[in-house]
Amino acid sequence: MTVHELNQKFAADTPENLLRYCMSAFGDKIALSSSLGPEDQVLTDMMVKINKNAHIFTLDTGRLFPETYSLLDTTNMHYGIKIRVYFPDFRRVEEMVSCEGINLFYESLEKRKQCCRLRKLEPLSRAFTELDAWICGLRREQSVTRHEMKLVEWDETNGLIKINPLINQTEKQVWDYLYAHHVPYNSLHGNGFPSIGCQPCTRAVKPGDDARSGRWWWETPEHRECGLHRNA
Repeated sequence: MTVHELNQKFAADTPENLLRYCMSAFGDKIALSSSLGPEDQVLTDMMVKINKNAHIFTLDTGRLFPETYSLLDTTNMHYGIKIRVYFPDFRRVEEMVSCEGINLFYESLEKRKQCCRLRKLEPLSRAFTELDAWICGLRREQSVTRHEMKLVEWDETNGLIKINPLINQTEKQVWDYLYAHHVPYNSLHGNGFPSIGCQPCTRAVKPGDDARSGRWWWETPEHRECGLHRNA
């Protein structure tokens, strides 16, 4: 099926049915790129129930919260799986930190993007090497940069089909699923962190604030993406 046909076929269907179809169609050439956020935890639960050997990976930037590492371990034990972890090239990170400083990202948008590129985008590109499609936990209501995203898209930058099974779901629907299916989640969510990334680039937000307003909070909203979703 084409991207257009997939969007038409699954427009009113469940995320589980879209996942089931795509996991069957792409076989070992499809994977979930998980940040271990609530949406990705929902997708992990769905995928493992469809196929215990589902391909799931995450990126360890070296600057994550301790609670995120704990969740990774808990998730693996809860489902009896091993989420694959990709790391940045330590040589390039060493060079960046030596030249620009350990917290260079606060100094300018360009330096923040440089850090994201080395710590996230380069490992992601390696993870994509043997894939034809990737699954994301994006939702339209998460931020202004995601309003136009579709259920299934062509990711021109990475040359892959990009599947967003939860794109139309609300935050309430995500949390209802987590609670109903006893899915493990990051303990920081109970302390005002709706969206969690690297520790120095994430802070708690006030109730009612935009879910991603605590990510790169010193930048304007239209810039608050790391580059993983460059077609946003």
